Amino acid sequence: MPRISSPVFDLPSENGGKDFGIFMPIANGGWILSTTAPKIDGSYEYNRRAAVLAEEIGLDFIMSMAKFRGYGGLNQQWDISLDSTVLMSALAAQTKRVKIWTTFQTLLHNPAVVAKMITTLDQVSNGRAGLNVVPGAFKDEFAQMGAWPETLGHDARYDYASEWMSAVRRLWEEKGEISANGQYIKLNHCISEPKPIQKPRPFVVAAGQSEKGMDFAIHNTDALFIGGRDDAEMRDISQKAKEKAKAAGRRLRTYAMAIIVQEETDAKAENTMNVFREGFDEEGFRNMLRSYGMIDAEIGKENAMTARARTGFMAPHIAGSSATIIKRIEQVIDETGLDGLMLIFPDYEKGLKNLAKEVLPALRARYSA
Repeated sequence: MPRISSPVFDLPSENGGKDFGIFMPIANGGWILSTTAPKIDGSYEYNRRAAVLAEEIGLDFIMSMAKFRGYGGLNQQWDISLDSTVLMSALAAQTKRVKIWTTFQTLLHNPAVVAKMITTLDQVSNGRAGLNVVPGAFKDEFAQMGAWPETLGHDARYDYASEWMSAVRRLWEEKGEISANGQYIKLNHCISEPKPIQKPRPFVVAAGQSEKGMDFAIHNTDALFIGGRDDAEMRDISQKAKEKAKAAGRRLRTYAMAIIVQEETDAKAENTMNVFREGFDEEGFRNMLRSYGMIDAEIGKENAMTARARTGFMAPHIAGSSATIIKRIEQVIDETGLDGLMLIFPDYEKGLKNLAKEVLPALRARYSA
């Protein structure tokens, strides 16, 4: 396995704190499969307001996915989406402090091109860029553009991604001409200048919890987004990833996602949840399952995201008053050993403003760096 340097990053988790950020609303419909949820259009203006608010209230990072095909249905879920890196470059110019993490799929992008683009983003953001690397893929999304590699199965895609990530790191960190003659990635006296502002390289994150996906993250990234059907499963995954990373001589952060539905009272929050459930987009859900192959047959179990989406929510959710949300977030972090959360909101402007009043200050006090 290739080895990766372990720089010090300007994040609370570096000194015992917890990292909090948001998953940018880059695609329409957000993360709730419901026709009765607030309308998220995935536009630049919507994302700009969310990014500026995230910075103003003191969040640590903003991250966007890369999406090329949605799930349709009554909500036309994710049928409209912006390009991740173009958007994040624009948002880097609108902000000054918050970390800017963008997404690239290894199967779609040449590593030398990505190295240059992330370096550019690092310069635009004055050293705040990060890379979310996605080795996996959904066949329909890639096949529509003739980019699905029929010969690469689940494990082979991670082998490909390891060579890809090694090439990107070398182009960031090594001076002069770089050559590589791997099974998948070839570099022929390749030059990539300038280098990133962050030394020796920007932050790298991935998602996945199959054995192959976890090993990829341990040897190639600084953080791993994980999931689980409950706190116990997430704790087991988090502990396993961290123990394996420690054995490999590395430190790996673990993060998770959470949809926050905050209202004045628990009863009002539950009423809001019921409204969302009443508008569940069954057609969009079926299309999503079809996209995921119903189950992830390559690792032998149903994807946690698809299982959860049967309720209309595409990520774990926390609903209630500010006190309830604080208590539940603390419970999740304490019981699972996570290093941070990436938050999602039905309405980002309302959600971020509510978060700033009591929830975020309480979390900062509880998890001070």
